[in-house]
Amino acid sequence: MTNIGGYSFTNESLLNLALTHSSFSAENYERFEFLGDSILDFLVAKILFNDTNLNEGMLTKVRSHYVSEDNLSLVFDNLNIRDNVKLGKSCKQVTKSIKCDILEAIIAAIYLDSNIEECEKFISNNIFLEDINAIEVLDNKSMLQEIAQSKKMSVVYTLIEQTGMSHKPTFVVEAKVGEYSAIANSGSKQMAEQKAAKIILEQMRKEKN
Repeated sequence: MTNIGGYSFTNESLLNLALTHSSFSAENYERFEFLGDSILDFLVAKILFNDTNLNEGMLTKVRSHYVSEDNLSLVFDNLNIRDNVKLGKSCKQVTKSIKCDILEAIIAAIYLDSNIEECEKFISNNIFLEDINAIEVLDNKSMLQEIAQSKKMSVVYTLIEQTGMSHKPTFVVEAKVGEYSAIANSGSKQMAEQKAAKIILEQMRKEKN
C-alpha cells in the first residue's frame, strides 16, 4: 500500500514506519506522531483562519473539534488502513488513541515524503474541513440534550445511510426528540448529527414565537 487518502508515497518505508506501533518494533511511529501533531494543529488553524470569519474563541473551539481523538479516529476508520497497522502480541487491538496517533504519524510521513502543501491537501480532503460552513452548529447537540432532559425526553440519532467513497463518505442522520424530527447529511456522522440537532432547535424556536 502506497496510496492513502489520496496521497501516493514515493518512499513507502515512511508510511510503513507511520503504521508501526511500539509493541511491534523499537523503530515505530512515536517520533512521527510528535511531528504530525504539530503539523496538524498548524494546518487546521491555517485553513480555519483563511476560510472563515470566526472569532478567536470559536476558532479555538472548532480546531479542537477537528483534531479531537473522536474525529481523528473516525478519519482513521474511513481510510480503511486497520489491516496495515503493525501491532505486537502485547497489544490486542487498535484503540481510539492508537488510531489518532497513527493518523498524526501519517501526516508527518507525508511531510517527510513531500512538503507541507501535500499535508494540507491530505488534511483538507480527509479531515472533513469541507464542513467549515457548518461549524457554528458544533454546540447544538449539547443544547438539544439539555432541553430534552428538562422535558424528561431523550434525543435519538439514527444513521439512515452512508454513501460515497470510503475515504470521503457522506452520512445521512435522523434526529428525533418527542414530536420533533430532522434529517441532515455531512462528511462526518458527528457533524450530520449536529446539523440535525440545529434543525430541531429551530423548529422549537419557531413554535415558541
